[in-house]
Amino acid sequence: MHVQWTRRDWMRLAAAVPMVAAGCSVDRAVPRPVVVAAPARRVAQVVASSRTMDGAGVRLGRSLGSAALPLLDPFLMLDEFRSDDPNDYIAGFPSHPHRGFETVTYMLAGAMEHRDSLGNSGRLGPGSVQWMTAGHGIVHSEMPKQEQGLMHGFQLWVNLPADRKLVRPLYQDIAATSVPEVDVQDSRARLLAGTLGAERGPVAGIVTAPHMIDVSLGRRGRFEHAVPPTNNAFAYIIEGSVRFESDGADVPRGNLVVLERGPERVRATSARGGRFLLLAAEPIGEPVARRGPFVMNTETELDRAVADYRAGTLTQL
Repeated sequence: MHVQWTRRDWMRLAAAVPMVAAGCSVDRAVPRPVVVAAPARRVAQVVASSRTMDGAGVRLGRSLGSAALPLLDPFLMLDEFRSDDPNDYIAGFPSHPHRGFETVTYMLAGAMEHRDSLGNSGRLGPGSVQWMTAGHGIVHSEMPKQEQGLMHGFQLWVNLPADRKLVRPLYQDIAATSVPEVDVQDSRARLLAGTLGAERGPVAGIVTAPHMIDVSLGRRGRFEHAVPPTNNAFAYIIEGSVRFESDGADVPRGNLVVLERGPERVRATSARGGRFLLLAAEPIGEPVARRGPFVMNTETELDRAVADYRAGTLTQL
């Protein structure tokens, strides 16, 4: 927020100076400054998630990585899986390879078990997040650990710059209890990565310096957060509806909102209540070549990744 004085305000203040010198009260003479909200990012694009299937037959909604929005540098893909029908998720994501980017799994309901070629394993429950840097190469699986009930979560892909694409793979498994919750205006925010006020998210050491925040708004709630002006940013509406900037439209659940670059502030409100996932990060600005589970800079590098996987050397440093 900043204060803007008008020419009339200054004239009224100047007229009040003699009264001050005479020891008179100037309560009515001193102007009240006009409070003007700092500019916030407006909506550049709204993308509805489209139904698709991935893994061994998991039904999900894809918004980023779709035909409508193939890429928002450095973000490559965002999928939401949400169903209480076991037939939609029980097949899971059996062993598959990755190279050249990072995968992020954020669970809201249900349980998922992961295992990888490095011998790591773990269980993701509600509120937990896993940030995996595939780097040079990893083979892993993510399989449901339930046979009934609601399975709800997100899979996000984040690119790596050329000089980091072949680093040693790394997992960050973050339990729900390690994620700080912060009250911001009329909202409750779970801070997964980045900073929010004096708090810092548990996901650390990511080259694109991401912000990842799960924001819940009550009726007539509001939320405001600063991200670097150079960051690309988007929000995905999880529940209810959310409006970005006062003159924007209410965006309902199941839609991704691309926010314009420039202003530092992200400002959101909700008349009836809503929940959204906010993502922002520094763009990489390099060519992107992708083929299935591999993301590199050139087609030649993709050919090498496929050949390494077939030869059994993808995970060998």
